[in-house]
Amino acid sequence: MCRIGSIKSLSPVRPSKALELMLPQQEGHDNSGFAMVMQDLHGPFEHWKELPLLSAACTLEMVPKIDEFMRERRFKLMFSWHPRLDPQPGLNIKPMPTYLFLVFDYPPEYRNADMDEKGEVLLDVRLELRKMLEEENAGFVYSFWPDVLTLKEIGDPRDIATYFRLWDDDCPLLANNIVIQCRQNTNYDIVRYAAHPFFLQGYTLCANGENTFFTKNKEFQQPLHRGYIGFESDSQCFLYSLHYILHELKWPLVYYKHVITPLPFTEIDQREDRDALLLIRETLAHLEINGPNTIIGLLPDGRMISCCDSKKLRPVVIGTTGDMVAISSEVCGLNAIMPNRDASKDIYTDERELIVIDNDLKVERCKQ
Repeated sequence: MCRIGSIKSLSPVRPSKALELMLPQQEGHDNSGFAMVMQDLHGPFEHWKELPLLSAACTLEMVPKIDEFMRERRFKLMFSWHPRLDPQPGLNIKPMPTYLFLVFDYPPEYRNADMDEKGEVLLDVRLELRKMLEEENAGFVYSFWPDVLTLKEIGDPRDIATYFRLWDDDCPLLANNIVIQCRQNTNYDIVRYAAHPFFLQGYTLCANGENTFFTKNKEFQQPLHRGYIGFESDSQCFLYSLHYILHELKWPLVYYKHVITPLPFTEIDQREDRDALLLIRETLAHLEINGPNTIIGLLPDGRMISCCDSKKLRPVVIGTTGDMVAISSEVCGLNAIMPNRDASKDIYTDERELIVIDNDLKVERCKQ
């Protein structure tokens, strides 16, 4: 079991706020790792929102190779940010030799392209970089997308935050949206790619639980899209299904819940959208998930979502202060960062709904 959390705020927040959300839930996340995706960036990245940001970690020898790789593809480096590290003795962390957060301008032929075309190029570049790093066992590339920063590391989340100075009051990393998990994927090999949250073409997702339909999902998804790779965690299937339904099929968001946890046939027969729901069950049955799980997602347009398995076997609660909404596996996380909220308005997501939080922090409960 693990714990997950997220923050959506009208004003930028630092990673320390997300860590404060997670640390009270320590018994559920085992202190084996830390990973976060930040979207709608401020601080040093505020002036580069329209350009893609590469988040990677690698050996020192790979840095000039990555530079050459990007130059060959006519991406121009516009800005680089290097974390101010604090490698204190005794920290429980297995750091990479160097961390890259690089903003690039598009190749000239893509500068006036629409985001769909740019998104395909950014995905291809990330996949090529990943392959290059894997072949030399020399690093990881987590995201390459405008206004998105990803950090993943192995060790104790407190120590990782110390190493990257995330606790500091002047930490320059700021964002309106943060999705976080404080656990490595200990059901499988310890590899940074397996750590939630996962990212693909603007879609971010993390999950708490298990997907017992992993093999069925994986075998169906692998031929669907070149970006559906790795499968280092069974929860990656949740991301790929979200991407497939919204990005590839371009269906309304409400159908994501119907795909992963379809209604029983007896209930479908009573609905006006019966034909659509039956078609989903017929064509996308292999994307159904099973087992105890809770999902938090972040969409390219900034909306944040949450939903549970069809039996609600993993906890999740949503709280708000008016200028911030937080999602937490346990209410103690909300108590830590928003102790003065009206707890009577907390939402405990049920098994038949999809929660959608828009960019004005309006919370919508979409019933199946």
